[in-house]
Amino acid sequence: MPTSATMPAATEAGVPHCASCDAVCCRMTVVLQAGDRIAGHLTEHTDAGLHVMARDEFGWCVAVDPAGGGCSIYESRPEVCRRFEMGGPYCQAVREDYANRNARGIPLQMF
Repeated sequence: MPTSATMPAATEAGVPHCASCDAVCCRMTVVLQAGDRIAGHLTEHTDAGLHVMARDEFGWCVAVDPAGGGCSIYESRPEVCRRFEMGGPYCQAVREDYANRNARGIPLQMF
């Protein structure tokens, strides 16, 4: 899970920081773009042919530092991760969807 050392502070009052989140964003499918320069051992190809960040056996992005919880490649992270604004509208929507599904017993689905 991202830490304050690797993520900026939330931009909106009342929005939980990453430290108080289940870090759903770190378990989302990160489709790599042509300009992304990510080491091959951190990526994989899906059955649909998408080039994505690989996940560990628990569904976490392999770039998440298990010791500190932050992104181990934060400075060179993929473009889609750079555009994911902590506390922004998409972040809040993902958190809300996850909470609603979790409350109904629907597990997080990986693609």
